[in-house]
This record gives sequence, structure tokens and C-alpha cells, in this order.
Amino acid sequence: MKTTPLTEKHRALGARMAEFAGYEMPISYAGIREEHLCVRRSVGVFDVSHMGEFIVKGPEALQLVQWVTSNNAAKLKPGQVQYSCLPNEEGGIIDDLLVYRLFDDQCQEGEEAFMLVVNASNIEKDFNHIQKHNRFDTRLIDISERTGLLAVQGPKATEALQSLTEVALADIPYYHFTKGRFAGIDNVLISATGYTGSGGFELYVENEHLPALWDAVMEAGQAFGIEPAGLGARDTLRLEKGYCLYGHEINDETSPIEAGLGWITKLKKGDFVGRDPILRVKEEGPKRKLTGFKVEGKRVPRQGYTLEDENGNPIGEVTSGTLSPSLNTPIGMGYVPPAFAEVGKRFFVSFGRKRLPAEVVKVPFV
Repeated sequence: MKTTPLTEKHRALGARMAEFAGYEMPISYAGIREEHLCVRRSVGVFDVSHMGEFIVKGPEALQLVQWVTSNNAAKLKPGQVQYSCLPNEEGGIIDDLLVYRLFDDQCQEGEEAFMLVVNASNIEKDFNHIQKHNRFDTRLIDISERTGLLAVQGPKATEALQSLTEVALADIPYYHFTKGRFAGIDNVLISATGYTGSGGFELYVENEHLPALWDAVMEAGQAFGIEPAGLGARDTLRLEKGYCLYGHEINDETSPIEAGLGWITKLKKGDFVGRDPILRVKEEGPKRKLTGFKVEGKRVPRQGYTLEDENGNPIGEVTSGTLSPSLNTPIGMGYVPPAFAEVGKRFFVSFGRKRLPAEVVKVPFV
């Protein structure tokens, strides 16, 4: 099992560790609920160094990115970030990812450069897929093993971090990034992105600098109530905001149209991998839609639980569920036919011998 440069720090903090995507990762420290609410109300820090990073560099870097991703990367200017997905030839989703348009000073003359940030469980699969389609004058470089990543998230993240850099953090727009000196470390990529819906930054550094960066962030954040947070809180935070998680809401057989990701699928940008089958789903209408719902009572829906109509007929299944720490009520997402996907519609979640009513609500939940 792989580890990150912070594994010993997590253990020293008493983190509950578990395997995730081949890495030993912290699931929680004080507890998922406590960490979740800390991020919502103040600031928390996540070690997400297990994520994958690829550099796409060359005279035709944009052509490759355009060909393998669903969004329109041509609209990106240096310093901007874009949420996108990697469709397969059948129109399913190989992965969702972030696309960074790097600055020109990071390229040789006549070149363009991008950084693709992918899910940890899909690093090898994604790299092989992109490389298979690389018929362009472009190099694909996997820097995952040498790149560390902290996500400092929450409404107080800007205040908590500002003392560590001369970069004006409040001036970085959402889904933009810059590079600068941070906590005494040169060339830190400071990105106004995250997976919690509570604002904050993601900080990319070489692995060798990650322990020093962690210590500096924790010390600077003490006055703002900073706490370490694990992957458990990361999951409940993203679910409250209705963000898709690979292996739950999306996979190789999921169309971005049925997953509600039509907004990152630019069918008019020109041809790209999987465009025709995705277009067909859009024109014919999806047979199922990803939907958010609340459950009456306190039982939590889990991935794979059956969703039923009033007569007990199966209509779909749960993809994710939790007891929302912010709402103190069970919430979930799942796929149902379009007729059941409208806000206010009701169906039932099967818990085996018992089933509980659920109501479709507008996402995000909070």
C-alpha cells in the first residue's frame, strides 16, 4: 500500500487510517461530523496527495486536451481551471477531472501546457486512455508520484493562509490559480478550487516540501480554528453540495447527460472522444436522471439500496447517502426515470424488510 509524505503526521494526530485507491489515507481524526462542521464554519485541511496529476505539453497540447475531454478547453486562458470529464468511445465517463491552463513561462516557444488532475483510483487507466489517443505533437507526463496536494477549505481559509504568502489570496477568482512563494516554498501552485463547496484553496508542491507546508498551514490556521479533516468529511461535504464521485454517481457506463453534467459537455465545440453517443442520449432524452432526495426518519440510504415506486416496483438505486451533518437529516443521490426526477416527487428507499419514503429535492442540499 502506498503512503503520502504526511502519513506519519496523520498517525501522530490519531487519525483513523484505511486503504483508499491503493493509498493509506486518513478517514477521520476527531470524527467525521466534527470535521465536516469545522470546514463549513471555519477552516479544515485535507491531505489529498493521492490524486493524480498529468502535464500535457507541446505545440498541439490544446488539440489533445480538446479531443479527450468533454468541456471546451479552448476557452481557458493561462491561470484558469475548468471542470471536465474524460468520455470513452461509448459515451461513458472514464473519469472526471480538472484542467489547468498553465502559464506561458512554463512552456518553450511555440508550446502550450496544461495540467490534468484526475482521481487517485483512475491514474493508470486515465493515463493509458489519453496516451492511446495522443496522435498529436504533444507529450504526456505523469507527475503524480512526485506531487503533493493540500486542500485548505472553509470560509476562513483566505484569512488563515494569507500570512504565509505575499500573493493576495482574496484576489484569486474562483477556478483560477497562480504560482508563488508560499510558507517559504517557491513555485507553489495556489488554486482557488476544492471539493467541499465552502471555498478555499488547493496547494500543489513537490513531495519533499509537503511536510513543511502542512506544518506551516496548521500553525497559521490555529487562530482561526483550523483542524485536520479526513476523507470521510470530504465525502459528506461533497454530497451536501451534490458533487459527483467517481465509482458512485459516475462510471464508465454513465452518460454525462444523465449525470447532470451536460454543462461540462460542449457538443458544439467540434468532435471529441464519445461525442456521437453522448449527442444521441441528449437528442433522445436520458432514460434515467441523477436525483437528490431526502429520506423521512433517521435511517441512512447507502450505495446500492433499491429505490421503489409506491407499489414496490424497483425504479432505480442509491449512488450515495449520508446523514447530513449540516441538516441532521438523511440525504442521498440516485438514478431514477425522468418521471420520478422532478422536485417534489416521492418514492421509497428499500432498507430490506423496511422501506422509508423519500422526496426529490433541489440540489445542492445546502
